[in-house]
Amino acid sequence: MADSADSKPTFGAGGGGMTVEECQNMIQRTPMVKFLKENLEKSGCGIGSNFIKAIHCKGATAGGYVRGEGIVVCSNHLQIQDEVTQVVIHELIHAYDECRAANLDWSDCAHHACSEIRAGHLSGDCHYKREFLRGFMKIRGHEQFTCACKLHPFLSNLMPKLCLSDLMLKECVRRRVMKSVTANPYCSEAAAKDAMEAVWDTCYNDTKPFDRAP
Repeated sequence: MADSADSKPTFGAGGGGMTVEECQNMIQRTPMVKFLKENLEKSGCGIGSNFIKAIHCKGATAGGYVRGEGIVVCSNHLQIQDEVTQVVIHELIHAYDECRAANLDWSDCAHHACSEIRAGHLSGDCHYKREFLRGFMKIRGHEQFTCACKLHPFLSNLMPKLCLSDLMLKECVRRRVMKSVTANPYCSEAAAKDAMEAVWDTCYNDTKPFDRAP
């Protein structure tokens, strides 16, 4: 099972999450779900209407993908639409990767790392709002927030807090990949790090089925 890393909710106040019914309704309202489902079907992997299910989870995870079964989204660990959307996209990337790579082996550290790199990069896991609310950054100025990699330098000086630098985005993805892959019983910390580094460039720059990272 490919679980979502850093699974604690990052938005909202209070605890207890939402009901299964509320979560299932939010899953259906996620625009990206239709796009990713269509691309799964184009890749030869048609999925049923219950492929993505909201459930009440006992473990401390926000959701996961299980080969041959589908995606579960843990309603009791999520509180708002944005959280549900991020989890669903993350897990659909795993499903898409398994669909297009017939030999994907989740016990292979490099295979697992590659899919986690892509899911972390493409799902919005590392959006600056999530990183800030996880406690991984502080609003201090240009060294923490910069648009230099995304926007014209002139605009980055005017709006330094609108997006993460490319370096910080990659640091976030790396951290989350390591958390997920080291949880794989077949991957020690050293093996996980070696695998991540070996596939990083190829997998980080692979944005399929998107033309570019959302």
